[in-house]
Amino acid sequence: MGRYFGTDGFRGEANKTLTADHAYKVGRFLGYYYGELKRRKGDETPAKIVIGKDTRRSSYMFEYTLVAGLTASGADAYLLHVTTTPSVSYITRVDGFDCGIMISASHNPFYDNGIKLINAQGEKMEEETISLVEDYIDGKVTLFGKELSEVPYALREHIGKTVDYASGRNRYIAYLISLGMYSFKGIKVGLDCANGSAWNIAKCVFEALGAKVTVINAEPDGLNVNKDAGSTHIDGLCRLVREKGLDVGFAYDGDADRCLCVDENGNVVTGDHILYIYGKYMKERGKLVPNTVVTTVMSNFGLYKAFDEIGVDYAKTAVGDKYVYEYMQKNGCRLGG
Repeated sequence: MGRYFGTDGFRGEANKTLTADHAYKVGRFLGYYYGELKRRKGDETPAKIVIGKDTRRSSYMFEYTLVAGLTASGADAYLLHVTTTPSVSYITRVDGFDCGIMISASHNPFYDNGIKLINAQGEKMEEETISLVEDYIDGKVTLFGKELSEVPYALREHIGKTVDYASGRNRYIAYLISLGMYSFKGIKVGLDCANGSAWNIAKCVFEALGAKVTVINAEPDGLNVNKDAGSTHIDGLCRLVREKGLDVGFAYDGDADRCLCVDENGNVVTGDHILYIYGKYMKERGKLVPNTVVTTVMSNFGLYKAFDEIGVDYAKTAVGDKYVYEYMQKNGCRLGG
């Protein structure tokens, strides 16, 4: 782990551990770095960087300071506004952005926040680039063979611009809907949006697929994200499913990159359960190629015993979706968590 960025970004209490000045410096570096990479390849167009945020009050502060840093360095900043971490990854990749930034502290309380960096392939940023960002935050970075304490400001027509890119978020919603292979007509679905990023996305997707949707914790005020809500406080969704007689429930965290389920009896379906259910589903249909599900060392022993019984192999990585994804990519695995 680096000096500021861990396995899931630069995270801490807003304006204490993670300050507006940090965000400005991140923007200044990324704007210059990606622009200079393009110039060295003969491409004079500005770097394009897309930004999403969750519903925390401080997310607006960090969004504006990131934009100030990016545009001061000559990059164009595209704003998805309140959206999910997976949507930033998707849009970064399919729309040809040089990198993406998500402002969120995931399942943490409202007073925390974070900056997640995403590369052009929609994956978590490479450690080499993150190390350069950290060097710049610390006041000195060796870049393109030169030692710099500051990167140049853009001047005149080279100063960057800001673009409203809400259309990208809408296209991500359409992409999710397109993944639905079956109609959900007649299915009663409960959603706990944690007063976070999923509050204006999840309901749209399930209703478009035909489900009858009941939503809780979809009234963000900047201070209530994850507060007694979402995937870390799933009791509310369990009660909702039981009391309303729903067929299934889904609970998200603040930036909707984490999900837990509740069955029709109000019982929690954990991440390990989800891996087992979908691993079995894929194996039965010949889609689990290779015959391996990737887990972390935090997975329950019962999951491995259940996989043994149905003939599914498994791998164990360090804790963190980054490590799961790296193993999947290296070994061609199709399912992990």
